[in-house]
Amino acid sequence: MTIYSQIASNKRRSFLLLFLFIVIILLLGWALGSAFGDTYYGLILAGLISIIMGFFSYYSGDKVALWTAGAQEIKKEDNPYVFRMVENLCITAGLPMPKVYIIQDPAPNAFATGRDPKHASIALTTGIIEQLQNEELEGVIAHELSHVKNYDIKLMTIVIICVGTIVLLANWLMRARFFGRGRNREGGQIGIILLLVGLILAILSPIFAQLIQFAISRKREFLADASGALLTRYPEGLASALQKIAKYDRPMIHANNATAHLYITSPFGAHAARGLARLFSTHPPIEERVAALRKMAG
Repeated sequence: MTIYSQIASNKRRSFLLLFLFIVIILLLGWALGSAFGDTYYGLILAGLISIIMGFFSYYSGDKVALWTAGAQEIKKEDNPYVFRMVENLCITAGLPMPKVYIIQDPAPNAFATGRDPKHASIALTTGIIEQLQNEELEGVIAHELSHVKNYDIKLMTIVIICVGTIVLLANWLMRARFFGRGRNREGGQIGIILLLVGLILAILSPIFAQLIQFAISRKREFLADASGALLTRYPEGLASALQKIAKYDRPMIHANNATAHLYITSPFGAHAARGLARLFSTHPPIEERVAALRKMAG
């Protein structure tokens, strides 16, 4: 598979999974509305919640992520080596220069955030700067800049909003069904069917939502790997960097579930995605990512 075909394939799969999110939200809105005697009620409510959550995430999500990670902004004079590397890759990619942040943490990791290329930030741990060679660090930065160029942050913001909306609606639907707060009084088989459908959606939809979120996050990592390799024209640099990061296998000081999907690898360490935990991991296994990159190099 070529770099270009890998990028195209991952884009198609990501938007297919996002479509499934929309279907689940619409079904939950319908079920909640039917519980209160008006199917439009739930749909309107779901839309309002999504808008409010989206507005906050869109304009303030990056600041929260950087603050949570303990990231400190730097200028060129603070770390010319890192700053110039980011600057050179931005020129190559045709991107505006993002803000550059350093996280005081020995664990090698990095992430990008921001609603679009003009409002982007990239954060690197002290561990990743110290442990990687020039070509390896360049591969990592190219990966993160690819997230910015591909608007991955915006997509994942939408996904998080969808997950939050689904969980909230499912919780309300459970309360309406179990505590009799709904006004729907349809009897017979129709009433029983509506009750069962509503309960199934309320119980299973948050689980499906989380699985879809993780699936989209994993696909975007493969896409950023491919795009980053295309930017540097040296897939082995990122492949080697990922292997070094995996060997460290210790959690970051400020590891957080809410921002875990942003990082190039899980901030909880590679061991956190073994066994059944792989199903709920925000990142694909590093060995699969390395194998995909080396196929591109071949």
